Amino acid sequence: MFTPNGPTPRELAVQALSSTRHGYDLLAPKFDRTPFRTPDRVLEAVAGAVAPLGPFRAGLDLCCGTGAATGVLSRLCRERVTGVDFSEGMLAVARAAHSTPAPGRGAGTGPDVRFVQADALALPFREAFDLAVSFGASGHFLPRERPALFAQVRDALRPGGLFALPVGAPARVGSAAYWRLWGFDAVMRVRNLLWRPPFVMYYRTFRLGDVLDDLTRTGFTVRLTPLTALGTGPDGSPRCRLVLARRA
Repeated sequence: MFTPNGPTPRELAVQALSSTRHGYDLLAPKFDRTPFRTPDRVLEAVAGAVAPLGPFRAGLDLCCGTGAATGVLSRLCRERVTGVDFSEGMLAVARAAHSTPAPGRGAGTGPDVRFVQADALALPFREAFDLAVSFGASGHFLPRERPALFAQVRDALRPGGLFALPVGAPARVGSAAYWRLWGFDAVMRVRNLLWRPPFVMYYRTFRLGDVLDDLTRTGFTVRLTPLTALGTGPDGSPRCRLVLARRA
């Protein structure tokens, strides 16, 4: 839910009529007081599933936003954590909260933490990381962009590196959640048809089967693990699965 100190309806409307990047620049100072921030329970569930697969030296947080996953990656990676986002506004918040202090200014014993402005479809890294994660950014990529996105992640990972991506179960057809998500996507499609620049954010375009196919074609070996800590549906199936894609 939105908190009293979160964005106002007017601020959300201005964001929604901006480009994706500028919209997040505007929202950044209040982003962590919105329901858009990845919940801690999701971060902890992923950390618990990934930790036994380490150790990891260097980690990449793809589309890091304000740095919600920085703490998790700092526990999983020994040497270096890098957050990447295309919004300088979001990165400014992340840097203020999480960047490693300069030498002699209280630097701790954990990994070096840095944030880099870059487009996820044009990452400035090659074979630099053992682990990559991404939380909550899937809807910002159109289906036709997924292969290029996954190719960028593959190239940023060292051979044998791991890409961990939580994917929620689809809402049951006909449920209230189904119609909310369907309605949101419909509104965004109409908005982007009638208004420029576009704001790319859809909830129903990142289907698990398609994601697995695209990752496999991109050169990953893929398996799934249920995040049981996040609960199960009425039929006992997990509400969220973790995609574990390993570069050959």
